[in-house]
Amino acid sequence: MIHLRLRLAGWQVNVKRVRRLYREAQLMVKSRKRKKVPLSDRQPLVRPGYANEVWSMDFVFDRVADGRALKCLTVVDDATHESVTVHPDTAISGTYVTRILDRIKRERGLPKVIRSDNGREFCGRAMATWAHENGVSLRFIEPGNRTRMLTWRVSTDGYATNV
Repeated sequence: MIHLRLRLAGWQVNVKRVRRLYREAQLMVKSRKRKKVPLSDRQPLVRPGYANEVWSMDFVFDRVADGRALKCLTVVDDATHESVTVHPDTAISGTYVTRILDRIKRERGLPKVIRSDNGREFCGRAMATWAHENGVSLRFIEPGNRTRMLTWRVSTDGYATNV
C-alpha cells in the first residue's frame, strides 16, 4: 500500500525498492489478513442535487437454473434513481469493475462521487488507482450501520411514489 500511495503522489518508484528500503530501515509492518480499510473517510449520506453527481454501486446475487451463482453489478444514479447499468457475470473482480466503469464513461460520462460498501472489489488497488486517474471520489458506507433505503411503491396507474 505504501508503494501505491507513493505512485499516486507522483513518485516513480519500484515496488521492490520500496520493500528493500523498508526492510533496511527495520520498518517492516506486520502483514495483516484482508482487512477492509477504505482509502477515504466515511461520510453521512446526503441526497445529491442533480444527475451524475453521486452514483451508488453494489452487487446482487442470483442463481441460474443449473445452480451456478450469478453476480450482478448494479450502478444507480442517486439523484434520479436511474439504473446506470446492471452487469451480470459469474465472477466480477475489481479490475473487471473498472472496465465496466470505463465503458460507462465513454457512453455517458462519470460522476463526481461513487458510493459503495466496503467489498474487496470496491476497496482494492484497481478501484483506487482508477478513481485517482479519472478524478472520481470514492465514498464508503459505514460498516455495521444500515443506511436508510428509499422504498418505492408503484400504483396501479404506473406511477412510483416514495413511501
